[in-house]
Amino acid sequence: MATQLIENKLKLLPEKPGCYLMKDINGTVIYVGKSKNLKNRVRSYFKSKQVGRRAELVREIRDYDIITVSTDKEAFLLEITLIKKYQPYYNVQLKQGTGYPYIEITREHDPQTRLTSIVRKDGGYYFGPYPNVYAAQATLKFIQKVFPLRRCHGYQGRPCLYYHMGQCLGACFKKVPQKEYDEQIKKIKRFLNGDIGAVKQDLTQKMEQASEQLEFERAAEIRDQLKYIEETVEKQKIISNDNTQRDIFNYYVDKSWISIQIFFLRQAKLLRRETRMFPLTDTTDPEDAFTSFIVQFYGQKNRVLPKEVLIPAGFDNATLAEVLTVPVRTPQRGQKKSLLDMAKDNAKLKLDDKFRLLELGNRKTKGAQKEIFDALGLPYGHIIESFDHSHIQGADPVSALVVFKDGEPDKTAYRKYKLKGEVEHQNGGDEVRNTREVVRRRYGRLLREHKKMPDLILMDGGQIQVDACEDVLRNELNLNIPVAGMVKDDKHRTNHLLFGDPINGVPLKLIPLNPKSEGFYLMTRIQDEVHRFAITFHRRRHAKNALSSRLDSIKGIGPKSRNKLLRKFGSLKKIKEASVDDLRAAGLTLPQAQTVKLML
Repeated sequence: MATQLIENKLKLLPEKPGCYLMKDINGTVIYVGKSKNLKNRVRSYFKSKQVGRRAELVREIRDYDIITVSTDKEAFLLEITLIKKYQPYYNVQLKQGTGYPYIEITREHDPQTRLTSIVRKDGGYYFGPYPNVYAAQATLKFIQKVFPLRRCHGYQGRPCLYYHMGQCLGACFKKVPQKEYDEQIKKIKRFLNGDIGAVKQDLTQKMEQASEQLEFERAAEIRDQLKYIEETVEKQKIISNDNTQRDIFNYYVDKSWISIQIFFLRQAKLLRRETRMFPLTDTTDPEDAFTSFIVQFYGQKNRVLPKEVLIPAGFDNATLAEVLTVPVRTPQRGQKKSLLDMAKDNAKLKLDDKFRLLELGNRKTKGAQKEIFDALGLPYGHIIESFDHSHIQGADPVSALVVFKDGEPDKTAYRKYKLKGEVEHQNGGDEVRNTREVVRRRYGRLLREHKKMPDLILMDGGQIQVDACEDVLRNELNLNIPVAGMVKDDKHRTNHLLFGDPINGVPLKLIPLNPKSEGFYLMTRIQDEVHRFAITFHRRRHAKNALSSRLDSIKGIGPKSRNKLLRKFGSLKKIKEASVDDLRAAGLTLPQAQTVKLML
């Protein structure tokens, strides 16, 4: 049901292309869309019957903004910019970066080979990306041994250790002829492009010799080396008659969800593939979602454009090519067409699996979270945050925050807090003070940074913590976030939620949850998780502080020396086990190292 504000704004909508930004009750942008005709598109959200994910979106909309542009293409580009800026909940959520490394031959006076996750337009040669990081590291080490370039930092007037090991051409003490570098680079490029027959044969012989001589560890090392080389550079499946770098995109739509499959072709082989799936809020234009996804995909940090992008028929390839700055083509026959079809088949397979998993998982995640909100008489919310405190007889007090999103932990949003105040156990003042401090710090910061607030706060405790939390929220920060306490019985088992709003005249009352329900299970899971997170953080901090105190008591060990030991060893056990030479290597003088060994 549209609000009066929205009803009035709908009458003023222009029949122009542009973007629209849907907002929730807090003014947060929850969806960004584009249209060739803003009047028809935006009105359709409120004047037509909606189902599924789109109905859920419409229920949360309390306002919207529009931005008009001149052309469909401008709307397309603006939508991408707005989605990246606001990261709306109902839009595509893309992970930033792949984390896959490349092997680079640098373009320098004295070139070197190295691993990198960033591809720059610096004239260097880049091979990859390689999904198996360990394989890429092992392959790089092999290249540096067999096809050495420069391993040192450059000229230093004397041969480096790598030169003596045969892994550096000698830039450390002499001028290496360019011809020598060029010949070596040619071999490396040929190797990384898949010409590894001779290398494999040589390594296989060495592995067999080591095995015959009962050097089984050496044989195992060579075996692993072979495996890693095969994973990174050997041609597994030839799918093209050239080495053009290509990315292939295809998609499948069902039940208001879209599944997109991406194939990555490198060095004439199918190097890897990725699948992305997300619900469509605008079911009439899956093609728009598909093309928007492709542009967002290459807008991510460290994402490298190929030489060519292949997509199915039915799209404006020329416009997409102009946006991406690389050719976009649709193959009609042959191997590339077969791969395009295979990408669609895989997209369908992944989406079918997704539906089966959703059926099982929703009852334990989103459904469970809905049970909690229903029990409290609240509309469904996506984000639950929970706090817990930890200390030992007042020492090193800390607090921890965990975040659950639609019934699942969002560990990237967890936060840890070192509390400032001293602890008073006699009157429970510690619980009040610690709660007030951490609530003030958490939500004061979210206010300053204009970030979205949670839909519910669960305190691991009774009325003391709930009252303290609500007092800071209502009277200091002017926030109206619902707060409930997870209450234990006399056997220390959580069995009720404590909920109300005494500040606004609603008394607190105990609300039971069915102990056999998914909502009850989720509540206990949140409580266990926040308790675990707080205890773990406190133990680490307490151990570090105890170690610092122990080191401070040793004569001759000041703050700088203490910090050197903490950075190098991290624990008292490791410092005790270290030799005098190890302690000196950490930065201590000989008398200091001897004193530490004597006193610990």
